[in-house]
Amino acid sequence: MNTILELFLVFFKIGACSFGGLSMIPVINEEMVGHGWMTLSEVTDIVAIAEMTPGPLGINAATFAGIQAAGLPGAIAASLGAVTCGLTLCLAGSIFLARIKGNPYLERFTYGIRPVCIGIMLATALSLLANYQKAGGGISPAAVAIGLTALWLLLKKNWSVPKVIAAAAALGLVFGGL
Repeated sequence: MNTILELFLVFFKIGACSFGGLSMIPVINEEMVGHGWMTLSEVTDIVAIAEMTPGPLGINAATFAGIQAAGLPGAIAASLGAVTCGLTLCLAGSIFLARIKGNPYLERFTYGIRPVCIGIMLATALSLLANYQKAGGGISPAAVAIGLTALWLLLKKNWSVPKVIAAAAALGLVFGGL
């Protein structure tokens, strides 16, 4: 069988049978070493590189493993294989939801689940408040000021999220020690 097709099928299986992230690593390891495309040491290096680069671990690992096994066409095939199952399920779900749009039961369900979503967001916000504490205890005024500035930039100035993140990072570098 063609290596490109094999890479697609292997990563399709990995994408379909694992839950993403670290659960993919043992399967990637077994498949890469089993097909003779990489050594155990190379798989370890690929996983380390995939962890360090931005983006999902599974896609990064698939891309790097595909490059190692068959160059750029291998990277494309492995990446497409890793995302095909998830994209297909998302597409099917969106088609299903579009067909039942306006259904009174769905409307009541989504109305009823709103308080749960708000509760989850508040719980997350409360757990993140620990980041506003100084190392010795107490609340960091600089962290609170940066957080409020970021909120103001988002809501009042309509800045994009990447711009706000960059501004908050810059303010954190300047005032983070306070």
